[in-house]
Amino acid sequence: MKEKFSKTTVYFFISLFLILILLHSFLMFLSKYPSAKSHVPRKFGATYMTMDNEYFEILNSAIEEIVESNGDILITRDPANSQTKQNLQIRDMLDEGVNLIFINPVDWYTIKPAIEECTKRNVPYIVVDTDVYDKDLAVSIIISDNYNAGVLIGKDLASKRDSSKIVILYDKGIDSTQQRLKGFLDTLAHLKYKYEIAYIASGTTLVSQTMVEMQKIIDLKLDFDIVFGGNDPAALGALAAIQKNHLDKDILVYGIDGSPTGKQMIAHSLMAGSSAQFPKIMGKKAAETAYEYLSGNPVEHRITIPVELITKENIADFDVLGWQ
Repeated sequence: MKEKFSKTTVYFFISLFLILILLHSFLMFLSKYPSAKSHVPRKFGATYMTMDNEYFEILNSAIEEIVESNGDILITRDPANSQTKQNLQIRDMLDEGVNLIFINPVDWYTIKPAIEECTKRNVPYIVVDTDVYDKDLAVSIIISDNYNAGVLIGKDLASKRDSSKIVILYDKGIDSTQQRLKGFLDTLAHLKYKYEIAYIASGTTLVSQTMVEMQKIIDLKLDFDIVFGGNDPAALGALAAIQKNHLDKDILVYGIDGSPTGKQMIAHSLMAGSSAQFPKIMGKKAAETAYEYLSGNPVEHRITIPVELITKENIADFDVLGWQ
């Protein structure tokens, strides 16, 4: 007589069979993708000259998106425009065991002790947005075409005015703003453009700082008709002071960033133009370069992101409310 299996026994063997199939599939997956066995999150560090500038928030978000999509961690620090503080933050991140650091220096020269410490501890770093004085030891330097940002403004100014008296607001400790100013002045010289420099403030890139500097200029009753801002916050701070004092003369204010606020001012004919940077592209490129390097692949030592001048004539081609 044949022995009959109970329903419980049948269900047991069916369940066991299905479990074995699933287990086999999982083991095959692990053999094909070894990294799936146990991904230990890597730590990345990032420090920018200030987070009181939306540009750096956008740049950092682009990096963070790629880092987190890989199951890794990004530690972001804000030194609030203090190089001393930034150097300490970099040391702290090294102590936390980061695998790589994205660095936007407050001062391109006095960051030297921090990047030397990175090299000493064999932790690679990628420089973003502005240069460092000691370039050779960085894995990669990813910046906008800062010189050309100034060139574009110089050409636009020459097309609108026969001569000018210029106020310059920039930070000599930040190489990117130095290069922007150099591109601007070199272009005016090349075009044999007639101009005078009415005033130079060489330590200002924040809105609050440039409002104070522009108020000084206005109180001194200096004659000027052009403002060259090393970035959009500098230009916007100057514009705020000009508006506050109800200056009725035709002043052309230029910035560099292509920030949403800057673009809105251009759209309303309050700013003449802004050389647009592309922080989303820069951040993505920085993160991709980091992963390529950590995977053992060769990477470019210097990557330049093109810029584009935004004026009233082409403002419709850009998202006025967002970043590029």
